[in-house]
Amino acid sequence: MAKPIKHSLNQSFITESGLELKNPQIAYRSWGTLNSKKDNVVLICHALTGNSDADNWWGGLFGKGKPIDPEKHFIICPNILGSCYDSTGPTSLNPETGKAYQADFPKITIRDIVRFNQLLLDKLDISEVELVVGGSLGGMTALEFALMDERIQAAALFAMGKAHSPWAIGISEAQRLAIYADEKWSNGFYDPKYPPAKGLAAARAMAMITYRAPENYEQKFGREIHPEKNIYQVESYLNYQGEKLAGRFDANTYVILSRAMDSHDVSKDRGSFEEVLGNLNKPVLVVGFDSDLLYPIEEQRELASLLPHSQLAELESLYGHDAFLIEFEQLNDQLNSFFNSLKKTKQ
Repeated sequence: MAKPIKHSLNQSFITESGLELKNPQIAYRSWGTLNSKKDNVVLICHALTGNSDADNWWGGLFGKGKPIDPEKHFIICPNILGSCYDSTGPTSLNPETGKAYQADFPKITIRDIVRFNQLLLDKLDISEVELVVGGSLGGMTALEFALMDERIQAAALFAMGKAHSPWAIGISEAQRLAIYADEKWSNGFYDPKYPPAKGLAAARAMAMITYRAPENYEQKFGREIHPEKNIYQVESYLNYQGEKLAGRFDANTYVILSRAMDSHDVSKDRGSFEEVLGNLNKPVLVVGFDSDLLYPIEEQRELASLLPHSQLAELESLYGHDAFLIEFEQLNDQLNSFFNSLKKTKQ
């Protein structure tokens, strides 16, 4: 992971729950050059366990002639509030105690994440964002950004819906229960040298099952046995993915951000979905995948139907929810077409 730029904010940040974070830090990466009008910005919002290295995990969308082009755009990807990647989160020092926040880190919402990122746009004096784009948690953030910030001119939302469904909340809670069950959890105040790695790995294994479709697992693993471990190949895969995440991610961060995803509901305290989304006077591209079990394509159909200036793309893929991180050719086609439609609208 490349080192992000870090900004210490000389102000407090108050969460929706009313708790104060003093002088928080926001870390981000950028590509390209901000033009004189400061309006050629593409803002990328990362997913749950993602980070600001968008050129890595979304590399297929980056580059000359591609939709996200550093030669045309000033591209920003912040590490979100609650992150364990240098933006203020549970692993950051609490200035009042001199110790890491850990489980004392306040509950945050998707709207908190947006307001936090707005401070970065303010800091960079950005006047207009040509496109905000993201998938999963990043899509939730992008949608709230479009609703909350007049600088946003258009949004592209992948593999999410208007609110986190009970099904998705239930899956998140099952993952959190796996973390809580780890003997090293200590109610979230664990020794950083001995984190609840087994619990986090189990949570990741659960998540990995929901990220793909049964057909993909059938194609990828079948009922093959690992030649050295004498377990099914799919077991070996899930064990590997769990251990891999536990080696780079923080358990409290997983809990905080998965709860933030549960908070996603654009109608909360605003009115009905029809009123809130029906009043969004900006072009929005909504992309769904036919094999996504976590955020089924019906959710994207519903979201698009509620947005008066939306385009819906229903894409075929074997990769389930993970398709928004894999199907670059299809996503490039959709984003290029969307950008072209924006140019025609301006003409």
